[in-house]
Amino acid sequence: MRIRKEPTENIMKLSSLRGAALATLALVAVGAFGEAQIERLNLDQMVARTDNAVIGQITASKVFRVDDPVDGPELYYTTLTVRGRSLENGKAMTVPVTFPGGFISPEQGAHNSEAPAADEIRIGNEVVVFYKWSDNMGGHVAGNALYASHGGLYRVVRSGADYVALGKGEGYALDKNWKLQDLDTEVTRIHDVLQK
Repeated sequence: MRIRKEPTENIMKLSSLRGAALATLALVAVGAFGEAQIERLNLDQMVARTDNAVIGQITASKVFRVDDPVDGPELYYTTLTVRGRSLENGKAMTVPVTFPGGFISPEQGAHNSEAPAADEIRIGNEVVVFYKWSDNMGGHVAGNALYASHGGLYRVVRSGADYVALGKGEGYALDKNWKLQDLDTEVTRIHDVLQK
């Protein structure tokens, strides 16, 4: 019986590849538990920490790039324009809301794991957005930051005779689905209590 022997060079290459793969998996695992996590908030906390909550329709979306000497090159941001009304005081408003990530073209842009999903931010969608002014989101970009990343935007859909803001589960400001009328009443109540 003949035993085939692998050349030592191939075994060393295989060993190096396995080592590199394990090192990569370790880095991914560390990254998964790093600081880039969505803040857990209930509705009271979200209203307390934001400037406003708006129910409205996404009427425009623009992705732009910033190159900054401190924060680095190729920072991409998306700004959504939402036209509707404040849930805090009922006033009509149009507000731009910005978050990191987005694509100018298929070759130019950046994915951001904390950004809202593409189907949530389509032009024409009805949404509830929570935002807070930021003097610097990175790259000296100032504007109304979508608060808690994708945790600050909720789709609104029609369900029978009602409109419903779709909840995202435990740890989100809207953990369950809310009838829009009930959400409107509750956000106004929380806002009024905070103003006293």
